[in-house]
Amino acid sequence: MEFVSSNWIKDGVYYYSHLFGGIMLTCALLSFSTSYFGAISVPTVPFLIPQSRFFHKKKSTKKRVRVYMDGCFDLMHYGHANALRQAKELGDELVVGVVSDEEIIANKGPPVLSMQERLALVSGLKWVDEVIADAPYAITEEFMNRLFNEHKIDYIIHGDDPCTLADGTDAYALAKKAGRYKQIKRTEGVSSTDIVGRILSYMKDAEAKKVLLESGHSGEFENLTSPGSEESRANGGHISHFLPTSRRIVQFSNGTGPGPNYRVVYIDGAFDLFHAGHVEILKKARQLGDFLLVGIYTDQTVSELRGTHFPLMNLHERSLSVLACRYVDEVIIGAPLEVTKDMITTFNISLVVHGTVTEDNCFSNGNSDPYAVPKSMEIFKILESPKDITTTSIAQRIIANHEIYLKRNAKKEASEKKYYEEKKYVSGD
Repeated sequence: MEFVSSNWIKDGVYYYSHLFGGIMLTCALLSFSTSYFGAISVPTVPFLIPQSRFFHKKKSTKKRVRVYMDGCFDLMHYGHANALRQAKELGDELVVGVVSDEEIIANKGPPVLSMQERLALVSGLKWVDEVIADAPYAITEEFMNRLFNEHKIDYIIHGDDPCTLADGTDAYALAKKAGRYKQIKRTEGVSSTDIVGRILSYMKDAEAKKVLLESGHSGEFENLTSPGSEESRANGGHISHFLPTSRRIVQFSNGTGPGPNYRVVYIDGAFDLFHAGHVEILKKARQLGDFLLVGIYTDQTVSELRGTHFPLMNLHERSLSVLACRYVDEVIIGAPLEVTKDMITTFNISLVVHGTVTEDNCFSNGNSDPYAVPKSMEIFKILESPKDITTTSIAQRIIANHEIYLKRNAKKEASEKKYYEEKKYVSGD
């Protein structure tokens, strides 16, 4: 009997080696005793698969691709956010260089936002992993080597629009020569130049209103148009050229809703000309719960609250800017001014908050308290705004230096016009 058993085992190993090996591996994985097979010793898993640790180590230590993109990021808009979103898709970690105030002044003129304000905006974007402050305007060989060696950057990213220095040379020539350059598609329909133009257009109409008021012709206010109207466009004003698509909204969205036991915090507003003050109040609101829902007022509501020349950015532009913020989980595009019981129930809102610094005169013109319902439910809270920046205060900075910005805009608009005339379709994005 013993002889027969032994031959059976030998025959099995010889003729059915794969099957027999599989049986032995299964037995090892199930921790069967080796004594079950008599004299046959079943090796343990590490010896059966001697390279398993190697493969595991290789997977866990795989080098992450780090990409770098720089910019002034003055008057942050959804075009900046989309550029950084695209850059992040080219690697695992995105490092962003924010050009210093001094470098911007030397190459373009005074920035509208300070370095700290621009840092807050860039750091607040959901696709940004690290930020380098006071980055140079041009990528020199010294700075490029610093990026490669100190910051372990694999590729330098820029848009498909040309970026030339004062002497006419390509700002990214060195990166291209080193074979460490990648390109993304520029987001059309918006630019900092365009936004400055909208504000300056508003200023021109505001000055006209002042003249009419002083001359006693206040009834002619109705003939003055906002920067976003067709009449304003015909008269050389600035309007948005943004064409919203569902795909773009999906690209910016987190794509997830709150869990069943999440504490949903709701905050609403115009969020016009998205700035550092918005980032800080959203961060503070997010810390009060597990999910931050942001209501974005319609253009009509903003105009009723702030005047006919607002908002400077339309509803979809404002919605994308808010969606790009890392502290925001979801937005209501075109939220009503009043927070109703139905809204609170539908979105399972646990807390409604509002900042102390605001331009939304919700209680003016005989409006009822839009937060009456959450207050009656004792789920309303006033948040101390970390910064006193407003859309109007930023617009005033531009108006104060309007001559400088007019000259800069004229030069930039000529460059952009040439760019769009020569532009061909670029796949991607």
